[in-house]
Amino acid sequence: MRCIFRLCIGMLLTLALAGCDFYSPSSQLEQIRQRGEIRVGTLYGPTSYYQRDDVAQGFDYELAKDYADWLGVKLTIVPTYSTAELVELLEKKKLDIAAAAIVVTPERRKLFRFGPGFYQVSPKLVYRNGSPRPKDLGDLKGTIVVPAGSTGEDLMKELSKQNPKLNWSVNRNADVEELLKQVVDGKVDYTVVQDTVLARTQRYYPELTEGLTLAKKQAVAWAMTKLPDDSLYASIIDFFGQRFMDGSIAKLDEKYFGHVQNFDFVDTRTFLQRAKSLLPKYQELFQTHAKEIDWRLLAAISYQESHWDPQAKSYTGVRGMMMLTEPTAKAMGVSDRTHPEESIKGGARYLQEMMEKVPDSVPDDEKVWFALTAYNIGYGHMMDARRLTKDLGKNPDAWSDVKEVLPLLQQSRWHRKVRYGYARGGEARNYVNNVRQYYQSLLWLDNEQRKAHRREELDEDDNSEPSATDERPTIIAEVVKQIIP
Repeated sequence: MRCIFRLCIGMLLTLALAGCDFYSPSSQLEQIRQRGEIRVGTLYGPTSYYQRDDVAQGFDYELAKDYADWLGVKLTIVPTYSTAELVELLEKKKLDIAAAAIVVTPERRKLFRFGPGFYQVSPKLVYRNGSPRPKDLGDLKGTIVVPAGSTGEDLMKELSKQNPKLNWSVNRNADVEELLKQVVDGKVDYTVVQDTVLARTQRYYPELTEGLTLAKKQAVAWAMTKLPDDSLYASIIDFFGQRFMDGSIAKLDEKYFGHVQNFDFVDTRTFLQRAKSLLPKYQELFQTHAKEIDWRLLAAISYQESHWDPQAKSYTGVRGMMMLTEPTAKAMGVSDRTHPEESIKGGARYLQEMMEKVPDSVPDDEKVWFALTAYNIGYGHMMDARRLTKDLGKNPDAWSDVKEVLPLLQQSRWHRKVRYGYARGGEARNYVNNVRQYYQSLLWLDNEQRKAHRREELDEDDNSEPSATDERPTIIAEVVKQIIP
């Protein structure tokens, strides 16, 4: 898991010293409570804030929502497309907090006050796969383009002092996501992004390649306007202290970053190609039989199991699109494991049963990862991993802890101490990680297709009859064609 900063004694002293302002009726915090609203600025992007299936998501969004609930006020999100715009709003005091994966730099500390760092990022030079890999900044064969007001711009200014001939420019009309797409399309030679953004974006733009690490890891934190009043700052220190202690920060880190390491270009490209050529044949079956399960998750499991091949067979005898064993297939009412619909229906039913068996002490949004582990190595082995996690002093209800313990099930030192003996725990951990990666890619592809449909609808005359596309399921292949011709 990415390094998480622990609160230090100095922060606690700051909270104690700020106590008089914390409860002052005229303090910034009290004003927020009186108006019943906290205004948080953020950036549209894969790590801070985005809409998926009309539901707001993102690391910074979830953390800000938790903070607003903790204060007992309404959260008003003010999303922007550039760091420059976000900084301007903060300077004009139109925001209480800026929460947008903001990197803490010496230059920014002169302008703003920062809360505690809650994860770290590393700035990467990014280029398109197939272009020559640069050895250093002096080896670049083009121009670096960065968004205005971004950490990339600050970094380029600093690097230019040691590299006067460095060729770079600022784009005031494009955000990080747009510049990454321009790199993919060959319109921009290089850009600079945080490693967390690159890792997620590579799942649907595999041509993006890491070139150089441009600086040491830097802390990400919330930013506030510098004021004599310490009440909001002290409150944020208190909030983060509690969330570090109860594991909430670690849980969010796992949710958004825990599955995006170890990018594989060939695997990702193959997945996207099959999403274009094979998934349309079976998408309606996944949608029909998923029921309570997200159909895109079911499709991701099927890809991990069989690469959407109905005739797939392993050396252990499992078969079909969902790779069911004979006993499991029989229990799920599947007579022909190689029949696509029977296999998908049986796999969905089996996964649902596993999810229902996962103990209620596991948070609802993490039950699926425990269920997938059971789907892969069996329910008994999954429970063994939970028991072993507890024995080792970790949290058996936290996926971030259990996934680290799973490989121990295949070590003789440990599998003799559990009820069901040896299990391929390391493979199970990789299995869940892979499914999560494919799932995230399908979520993005499907969401892009839905946005395209909405744009088509907006272009239609308000009085026109509904088009044939209004009732059809989204076909992810249409989006993939734009990525892989």
